Amino acid sequence: MPRRTATMLASTLMLIALLCAGVFIPVPYAEMSPGPTVNTLGDHDGEPVLQIAGKKTYATSGHLNMTTVRVTSADYRMNLVEAVYGWLAHDNKVVPHETLYPDGKTEEQSTQENAEEFSQSQESAKVAALKQLDVPVKSWVIVSTVVKGSPAQGKLHAGDVIKAVDGTAVKEPNDVAKLVTKRKPGQDVRFTIVPAKEQAAAEKERRTPTGTQDISMTTTTSDDTGEKRAIVGISAGTDHTFPFTIDIKLADVGGPSAGLMFALGIYDKLTPGSLTGGKFVAGTGTIDDAGKVGPIGGIEMKTVGARAKGAQYFLTPADNCAAAAKDTPDGLTLIKVGTIKDALGALKDIRSGDTADLPKCGK
Repeated sequence: MPRRTATMLASTLMLIALLCAGVFIPVPYAEMSPGPTVNTLGDHDGEPVLQIAGKKTYATSGHLNMTTVRVTSADYRMNLVEAVYGWLAHDNKVVPHETLYPDGKTEEQSTQENAEEFSQSQESAKVAALKQLDVPVKSWVIVSTVVKGSPAQGKLHAGDVIKAVDGTAVKEPNDVAKLVTKRKPGQDVRFTIVPAKEQAAAEKERRTPTGTQDISMTTTTSDDTGEKRAIVGISAGTDHTFPFTIDIKLADVGGPSAGLMFALGIYDKLTPGSLTGGKFVAGTGTIDDAGKVGPIGGIEMKTVGARAKGAQYFLTPADNCAAAAKDTPDGLTLIKVGTIKDALGALKDIRSGDTADLPKCGK
């Protein structure tokens, strides 16, 4: 066989082998891409996203769109060809698989965690919006989760209201861990609680809960922070009673990043006039009960998705501004926000048309 022919044949076989390797050999990466964007002031799947009963609401206009990111599933393994295509594609982002699914987290675990974060973000959005309107909201500390096999299992239950630990009143979720860790591992600790069923019944009947109980249990050791400390195996959270009903209807969405846009949508529906002035505003950001806006993941994907739907302005968490400003879609103005007050101030300028002094990312 002539040398040139042999060389061409060898090169062809090598190319085929490389292509096969690229197609069939999985690589440890996952892909992010722009997901759906939904107007919190509008309808989704035939019903309003925000439903308020028991309080006067007002007509709205324009858009206050929450944004999402699509990710490949935990079980899916990209091949090399897909990874290279994703790296080259402008609207996609390829990241290490462990970035999206750390510690071998399964699809089911990730979905459950995202659902819990989404639920909590809705509650915080309601509280933040109502605080801006000076509407009183009652809050209390509850048992959020109980770890299987822990000292608390069978004694404390999700939804139990924690009134005190060892006789010291509990006012914030962080108080619980602080009081428990005053004990040494192996010592008993006493929780004063209102059982979840009694709390739910009292809320339904609009009365003060009765029948507190003292529950004692023996602490165990945690060394997850490198130092041994006493724990009982629960996480504490906050629950609220609202003076009227606010429901957020949005399926197949998870995570906490829609909190800011939900809060603004609620505020808009409860106040006269249009918060946007008819403009198309999108955004993202976590929110806490005090109205502080926190950073999120996938900011580049969210700005692309928002602009593709027609957004003119994008409310951007301050800590995400630098990343978002590196590749801003044409025609989209990124506005830096650190609190719900910042967002409301920016929206005031947008609806008035006085946008020269907006706190833009990249300034």
